[in-house]
Amino acid sequence: MSADQAPAAQEPSEEKKEKTVKTVKPLKGMQKAAAFMLALPEAHIQKIFTELDEMEVVDLSQAMATLGKVRAENVENLFVEFVEKSGSSASLVGTLSSTEVLLGKVFSSNKVASIMEEISGPAGRTMWDKLNNVDEKSLANYLKNEHPQTIAVVLSKIKPDHAAKIFALFSDELSLEIMSRTIHMETVGREILGNIEQTLKSEFIANFSRGDKKDPHERLAEVFNFFDRPTESRFMERLEVNNKESAERIRALMFTFNDIVKIDGGGIQTILRIVDKSKLALALKGANEEIKTLFFNNMSERAAKLLKEDMESLGMVRLRDVDEAQMEIVTATKDEIDKGKIVVSQGGDDNDQLIG
Repeated sequence: MSADQAPAAQEPSEEKKEKTVKTVKPLKGMQKAAAFMLALPEAHIQKIFTELDEMEVVDLSQAMATLGKVRAENVENLFVEFVEKSGSSASLVGTLSSTEVLLGKVFSSNKVASIMEEISGPAGRTMWDKLNNVDEKSLANYLKNEHPQTIAVVLSKIKPDHAAKIFALFSDELSLEIMSRTIHMETVGREILGNIEQTLKSEFIANFSRGDKKDPHERLAEVFNFFDRPTESRFMERLEVNNKESAERIRALMFTFNDIVKIDGGGIQTILRIVDKSKLALALKGANEEIKTLFFNNMSERAAKLLKEDMESLGMVRLRDVDEAQMEIVTATKDEIDKGKIVVSQGGDDNDQLIG
């Protein structure tokens, strides 16, 4: 009997150590990608992760976290070059903890926490992933007949931009009731989520019994970030009447286009590199002079002149188009902030000032 055919009982200590890790054979589909990532040098992994969109990162992380032990022969079949460098006895173990450590080397702690929350439930896409892909009008029409507390739970679990579109389709009274319940919402247990799952007739449910640690005001601030200007003003004014303290906390947590003034020159140059110049010209048409000057001062004289000419050539523009352009830039900026590539000054604290 060959060594690899020997019963596992011959190595009790190793069996005890890895008894919770399942052996995967043979590798298929996303498992191959997961094994490939685990086999690559860290520098290459970082480059690959930065080229993927958020859902691709979640899918790949899910596969890595549930991969289990990969035998050396499986690795050799997929990565001949890797096996030659690390030895024919090399094996891989993909777990939640190892995946979290790996993601931590690429993304911010908040981003890692968000991804790990997505993948920590049962394998496969969660109920909330499916709801994110449902047309907002269809979902709003369905939810408006549900209890406001149920709606608050559902909207607190889906993506903020999708939740914002759904809020905008509700009446002001219903939206404010949902926001109030979201603010005062406590940890949602498995049983309640299971009942909601059954009501929504979904195939999957994520394990959220440990609760969401994010401040409900922070979550609503993210939703407000995706409102257009009239919708934001309408809800904020009504919310101030009903709960002024919460409205002020939400406003303080929001990041809007006007908050770009809190970003230093290096951050502005990063924004200039990643955004479409035509979108920037449209966004600046509705910006105040301070923001315009901030961008112009961080460009070459020739580039600033061309941008001003582009703005002038646009003529009269619709406020809705300006809002959409500004939101696109805000979204791209927030992504860079999450990656730690842009720092936002909070202001008001002398200890945060830089001195030479």
